[in-house]
Amino acid sequence: MEDNKKKGFGMVLEGGGMRGLYTAGVLDELMEQGIYADSTVGVSAGAVFGCNYKSRQIGRTLRYNTRFCKDERYMGLKCWLKTGDVYSRDFAYGEVPWKLDVFDTETYAKSPMKFTVVCTDLENGKPVYHECRKGDKADVEWMRASASIPLAAVPVKLDGKLYLDGGISDSIPVNWMLAQGYEKNVVICTRHLGYRKEHNKMMPLIRLKFRDYPALVKTMDERHIQYNRMLDKIAYLEKEGRIHVIRPDRDISAKVIERDPAELKKIYDVGRKVMKADMEKLKAYLEK
Repeated sequence: MEDNKKKGFGMVLEGGGMRGLYTAGVLDELMEQGIYADSTVGVSAGAVFGCNYKSRQIGRTLRYNTRFCKDERYMGLKCWLKTGDVYSRDFAYGEVPWKLDVFDTETYAKSPMKFTVVCTDLENGKPVYHECRKGDKADVEWMRASASIPLAAVPVKLDGKLYLDGGISDSIPVNWMLAQGYEKNVVICTRHLGYRKEHNKMMPLIRLKFRDYPALVKTMDERHIQYNRMLDKIAYLEKEGRIHVIRPDRDISAKVIERDPAELKKIYDVGRKVMKADMEKLKAYLEK
């Protein structure tokens, strides 16, 4: 079976809101070393921040988040009350990538790396894996859907279906990436070793809000169970040497709405530090 494995390696990017700045720090270190996956799958923040890995834009994720985190056009309570989205569709996913801190779609499209995002189908509560090939406005909408947190965002309609955050149904898509058949797989987690997810305390409100989508509600109600099972599987695969895991060396707390650029930089710096310390082990794993 090993002879049938694809050459190269796959990369899995967990979400986690602004903990995604940790992932950005890791990816920037990798890019500086010229280490690029053959296929990357991103969930939520792993999708909207991870796309800069394919476009090879070192520092972009940190730059635009620290530049606009105090800007109410970018995110905030006012935006949520006005539109239903904490992160503005028109500004965060419109003005920023196309005018203010331009997303390099040309480099993105030319890159041989496959970049896939995970979204959750409201009707059946199951994950959908969509490859974003061009990095154009249509692809950015898929990325936005992947990061549309329940209660903090309006469901995104794409190809006639409604989608929300991919973390609902497949928070760490290791199984999906393993099925792609690469020789090696790297997983960037945004939670420290030993973390266990608890039942969502917002479930009463979620049941009310999404009462017309029982399958979605069931998936969300059981998310902590599925998430913790995946953590167990990741630990097993890591012990067996089948995957390489890069995770924070501490608990990273991050607000949904963080206005302090210094706090965002701290999270990013943890990613840089952890990846620097792990670099030789990663290279050894990829080369063996």
